[in-house]
Amino acid sequence: MPIRLLLALCAVLACGGAARGQSVSSQPFPSKPIRLVVGYSPGGGNDLIARIVAVALQARLKQPVMVDNQPGEQANVAAEIVAKAPADGYTLLVASSGPMTINPAFYPKLSYDPIKDFAPVSLLAEFPVLLVVSAEEPIRSVKELIDYGHVHPEEASYASSAAPFQLAAELFDQHTRSTFRHLPYKGSGDAVQAVVTGQALMAVVDSGAAAELLKAGKLRALAGTPSKRPPDFPKVPSFAEAGVPDMEIALWTGIVAPAGTPAAVVTRLQEAIAYVVESPETRQALEEISVNPRSTSQRTFTDIIARDTARWKKVAATANVKLD
Repeated sequence: MPIRLLLALCAVLACGGAARGQSVSSQPFPSKPIRLVVGYSPGGGNDLIARIVAVALQARLKQPVMVDNQPGEQANVAAEIVAKAPADGYTLLVASSGPMTINPAFYPKLSYDPIKDFAPVSLLAEFPVLLVVSAEEPIRSVKELIDYGHVHPEEASYASSAAPFQLAAELFDQHTRSTFRHLPYKGSGDAVQAVVTGQALMAVVDSGAAAELLKAGKLRALAGTPSKRPPDFPKVPSFAEAGVPDMEIALWTGIVAPAGTPAAVVTRLQEAIAYVVESPETRQALEEISVNPRSTSQRTFTDIIARDTARWKKVAATANVKLD
């Protein structure tokens, strides 16, 4: 074959290949359903946040957005699923403080790296934490809870669904010289139901999981964090006001993608999340489950993860808390 004809044929094939590659890479995102993986069972705070945001994202992105609950191992199962998923933006982790910043402080070895295996997209919400007991119990203050636990040690137990809540309850034990026994559950919804039904005496849970039961009069909140009283619970004292200082535990949940997800896809997701989280409809829905809506830039979320990881490692070392 003459050399000039061969070169011309190669040029045509190269252009064709480039055109095909351009067609694939330029396909608009998203072009198929998006999966939000939640590391807890249905009914907990992270699950409720995910479902509210999923509805709004679906309308914004014009593609189905599905919530996939994958509870297990303090949300490590869900984190590993997303860490190993294709880096195309279609499998995302509803990333709470637990698997992203707290579990690394407690587990000697994780099946994923919270820093290296994910691309932070945005926060979704921040939420207060409440110490609750059943409304059927005679306990009406933190002091009464402490006294009850000392008098009835066989009934002194707390329900916990994740490391942050276990840590909070263990810190409560240390600060009050109590010995509440740990009862593990898969989700915050399960933990509060255990308190309602008397399986556990108390729980430290996210406000989203407890809000409806508090409003229905089935739970009683004895204290909460942060230091300022949450607007939805103005009569609930802070832990400091209730006589237990140094219980500042701020929790959040956000969205992360697998590491290596194209920057343009991450930016598209961040912009869509910012739009829906700041929309009046979504804000109202999130506030109704007693969480504080908050979207962030990718950089801000990255900084929050780094800051809280260092903080929780220090707290865990000081408290000497071990996960079951």
